[in-house]
Amino acid sequence: MTDSTLELTKKLVSAQSISPADEGCQTLIAEYLKQLGFEVEAMPFADVSNLWATHGEGAPYFTFAGHTDVVPSGPLENWDTDPFEPTVVDGHLYGRGTADMKGSIAAMLTAASNFLSQHPDHKGTLAFLITSDEEADAINGTRRVIETLAERGIQLDWCLIGEPSSDKALGDVVRTGRRGSLHAKIVFKGIQGHVAYPDDAKNPIHAALPALTELTDEVWDAGNAFFPPTSMQISNLHSGTGVTNVIPGTMELLLNFRFSTELDEPMIKARTQSILDKHDIDYDILWTLSGVPFLTVGGELIPAVEASISSNLHLTTILSTSGGTSDGRFIAPTGTQVVELGPRNATIHKVNECVAIKDLDQLAVVYQDIVSRLL
Repeated sequence: MTDSTLELTKKLVSAQSISPADEGCQTLIAEYLKQLGFEVEAMPFADVSNLWATHGEGAPYFTFAGHTDVVPSGPLENWDTDPFEPTVVDGHLYGRGTADMKGSIAAMLTAASNFLSQHPDHKGTLAFLITSDEEADAINGTRRVIETLAERGIQLDWCLIGEPSSDKALGDVVRTGRRGSLHAKIVFKGIQGHVAYPDDAKNPIHAALPALTELTDEVWDAGNAFFPPTSMQISNLHSGTGVTNVIPGTMELLLNFRFSTELDEPMIKARTQSILDKHDIDYDILWTLSGVPFLTVGGELIPAVEASISSNLHLTTILSTSGGTSDGRFIAPTGTQVVELGPRNATIHKVNECVAIKDLDQLAVVYQDIVSRLL
């Protein structure tokens, strides 16, 4: 294969694959992998494109995982360059998805090519699991592929996800787990009325404030050796008719828990509703679980990653569970060792997202070395 990691990244970034659209990214990936001798299977579910590709046979399975979908660019006028016309400026490649995570996928592809040129008869299976549904609902993407693989009796041993884990320098942070994410939508009920006659109405904002204060002051846990303390954040609050002389009849609140392994879903629900029930308020609550905490400890994958970063990047990495959710939450519960290693995350989801070109090349080298240590 002749395409460099940079050129592959450019091709992927050129596709306006706003989640859950793929816009041809997986076709490009599939053709590349087929030329390397991979068996490639498209695995679509609903409006989501998924790709499962394998080289070799049987256990152990080393899987590169990633997503071709990206978040919207935001106002084009705020970008210095077109977000879907990859542009090189001062040693960086600019465009939506360069860091999250098309650059990582490109590095995985070149790593696979270089690895197979040196180890065509490697042990076990080298695999790719690519989805277009990580940035959106995450229902018909990796979750469904993992379920399908389990039905076939396929157990992944090691999985490297290309999420942008690095902070100040490539490889300085590797994620070995993530916090759980639990959402709540609360509708506080009152009685609408004229502001001049508050005795004939009930203001749900006033009624809810003491409970909200207690929720925000609550210490949910102290975290542990692997996870920071659980965080509860109010992300949206809406009430009123838009005028000043009407007491609203309802108030809608959205909140999110990023929780450690010190808590689980039932515990959070029970404590939240216990606080709400102490106050004279009428409410409905709808819970949505995005994912439970996961953590990789022990095994062969983390030492291989640490050794590769030390050897190739000459630094000692930090193992972390920080950040948002990732598709690792669907893979790790099957017993797979999961780590996340990718470029710097300073510009992800932002205007003028970019990645250092030298980091793309180094990432491909590190990925190749990690595979070589395990297969």
